[in-house]
Amino acid sequence: MRHIISLLMENEAGALSRVAGLFSARGYNIESLTVAPTEDLTMSRMTIVTSGSDDVIEQIMKQLNKLIEVVAVVDLTDGEHLERELMLVKLRAVGDAREELKRMADIYRGRIIDVSDKTYTIELTGTGSKLDSFLLAIDRGLILETVRTGSSGIGRGDRILKL
Repeated sequence: MRHIISLLMENEAGALSRVAGLFSARGYNIESLTVAPTEDLTMSRMTIVTSGSDDVIEQIMKQLNKLIEVVAVVDLTDGEHLERELMLVKLRAVGDAREELKRMADIYRGRIIDVSDKTYTIELTGTGSKLDSFLLAIDRGLILETVRTGSSGIGRGDRILKL
């Protein structure tokens, strides 16, 4: 089962490496990983998307909690949460394809953020399945380059990850 693990950690050199090393040493796969400083510049928030049985996820959580730099850990998939991903996609946009791509960007609530004579770069945010759906809806031959951030997540309502 897919899990989104969010953690607060001290913003120090090598902390990311130790978390990634924990996963690789035990043979666990990281599907996506995002890290950025929080409102407290001494802390970073890391979001890890991984898959595994409940026992495997429980073991991962225990191991993460043992790391000195890790301050708090939560499995967002244990409760209600919001999840978003950012995608930038550069597309070949010539002739009739230009209007069709504008229409598709509007349908998926994307924004065209760069235009040239032959290309559009479109920015989309949403769930991973929404972004996948956009890619399937357009002609694969038009895709020149795709960049995705991986998922970021936050608990809904009063559910927070904070010291």
